[in-house]
Amino acid sequence: MSCLLSVSDLRVEDGRGRELLSPLSFSLDAGQCLGIVGESGSGKSLTALSLCGLLPEPLQASGHLQLGDEPDAASSFDLSGDLSAVRGGGIALVFQDALASLHPLRSIGSQLRETLCVRRAMSRAQADVEARQLLSRMQLPGAMLSRLPHQVSGGQRQRMLLALALATQPRVLIADESTSALDPQVQASVLDLLRREVLGRGIGLIFIGHDLSVVASLADRLAVFHRGHLLEQGATASVIGQPAHDYTRQLIAAVRLPAAMPASPTSPLLSLRNLRVRYPGAERNALSVDALDIGRGEALALVGESGSGKSTLAKALLRLLPASDDGEIMLDGMRWDRLSGAALRRARRRVQCVFQDPYASLDPRQRIDRLLAEPRRIHGLSTDRDSLITLLAAVGLDADALVRYPHAFSGGQRQRIAIARALAAEPDLLIADEAVSALDARVRGEILALLNRLKAQRGLSLLFITHDMDAAAAVADRIAVMKDGVIVECAAAMALLEAPRHDYSRVLLAARPAPLSAQAG
Repeated sequence: MSCLLSVSDLRVEDGRGRELLSPLSFSLDAGQCLGIVGESGSGKSLTALSLCGLLPEPLQASGHLQLGDEPDAASSFDLSGDLSAVRGGGIALVFQDALASLHPLRSIGSQLRETLCVRRAMSRAQADVEARQLLSRMQLPGAMLSRLPHQVSGGQRQRMLLALALATQPRVLIADESTSALDPQVQASVLDLLRREVLGRGIGLIFIGHDLSVVASLADRLAVFHRGHLLEQGATASVIGQPAHDYTRQLIAAVRLPAAMPASPTSPLLSLRNLRVRYPGAERNALSVDALDIGRGEALALVGESGSGKSTLAKALLRLLPASDDGEIMLDGMRWDRLSGAALRRARRRVQCVFQDPYASLDPRQRIDRLLAEPRRIHGLSTDRDSLITLLAAVGLDADALVRYPHAFSGGQRQRIAIARALAAEPDLLIADEAVSALDARVRGEILALLNRLKAQRGLSLLFITHDMDAAAAVADRIAVMKDGVIVECAAAMALLEAPRHDYSRVLLAARPAPLSAQAG
C-alpha cells in the first residue's frame, strides 16, 4: 500500500508553554483506517484540529506532516505554519455535530454547489450534477438539495456532512465522533458508507471516537490516547487481544457493562392509558401509547431509533406537551395530567429530568451551590449547606464543588451535577433522556452504576430513555421498545435481550457493534 499521510513529532502547547499533546507520530496508508480512542480530554480532537490547521488561539501545534510518499515541497508541511493548502483536497474533516457544522439558513444544495465551485472550479451546472451524484452515493434523494439542515434527520445531516467532505476529493478523511450521537441503526448505516465510499475508494480514514466497540469495528489499527499522550498503537486485533497498557485494559473492561439486578415487582407509581400526542399540522400522532406502567423503585428503559417518539413521551410526562383529552396519566393515584396552577407547581417536584447535554442544561453563570439550591427553594425544601453537601455526596462529588462553576468540571462530573440537581427536589420519578449517550465508556459505566445505586438506596423510579441496548441492560428491570410512537414490545430486560418477540426489537439488537472479543480474533 502507498502511504497517504505521515505525521511526525506532533505536539500542541497553550499560550503559556504548557504541553497539551505530547509528541506523537503515526502514518496512514491508502484505504486504511486508523482508529483513535480515549476518554474526553485525551487529545483526540486536538490531533484532528492540528492536522487541519484549525486550532483555536492561543494553542499552537508543531511537528511535520507529509502527504504521500514523495517528500517534496508541495506535499511537506510544518504543522506550526499555514495549512490552508492541506484542508480540503489533502485532508477533510467531519465534525460530530452536523447541525452546528452546516449553515442553518442555506439549503444543502447551495452548500454543496459552493464547495464544488470553489474547490474544484466547476460551473454551476456541473456542480449541480455532481451534487446529485454525491447525494446518491450517500443514499439520499436529490430532493434533499432544496432542504435546510433543520428539515432533515440527524442521520441524514451526518450523511450530508460526509458528502460535503468528499466533494473536495480528499486523500485523507478525519471523522471526529461523527457517529456518537446516532442511534445504532443509523450509526451502522454511516459506518457502512465510510467503508464503501471512503475506504473502498482508497481514501485514508482517521476515525475518532470514545466507543471502543464502534471504532474497533471499522479500524485496521488503533491508537490509544490518555491525557495528551499516545499510550500505544498497533493492529486492532492485537491492541484489543493483548493490550500493552493498563489504561487500554480499563477501556476494554468499561465496554462490558454488567447486567442490572432486577427489582421485585411493585405497585405502579406511574400509569399511562391511551396517551396520544399530535403536533400542530401533523397528519398522524407522534405518540400513541395504550398502556404503560412504571413501578415504585423500578427502572424502565425506553429504547428506539431517533424520531421514534421517546422524547415526546418524556415531554408528555413532564407536562411540557399537551396530550389528547381521552388519555390519562396517573401519578401515585392522582390525575397528574389534570393538575394545573398551584397544584401542578407543587406536584412538579415529584417528576424530574436529566438531559443529554449537562453543559447546555446547567447555567454557566451560576455556581453549583446556587444550581442545587434553586429547585429546593422553589419547592420549600431546606437550602442549607449541609443539604447541598448531602446531594453532592449522593452523586460521588466533594463539598468543594459547591463554589465552582460548570465549566470547571469534566463531562462526567457535569452529568453527576445534573443528576444532583434533579435529586434536589426529592422526586419519586427520574426521567433520564439519553443521559449517557455523549459520554465515553468509562464515565458511562460510572453514571449507570450511580443510577443503579440511587434506585436501590432511595427507592427511586427511573425512566431511562436511550438508543443504547447495552446501557439499557445495565440499568433496567424492564425494556419497552418504541417505533413510530407506538410501544411494540415491553418485557423483562434479560428476556427481551435474549429472546425478543418483535421484528423491530431484533433489528435494534442486530445493529449493535460486534463484541470486542470477536474483534480481537
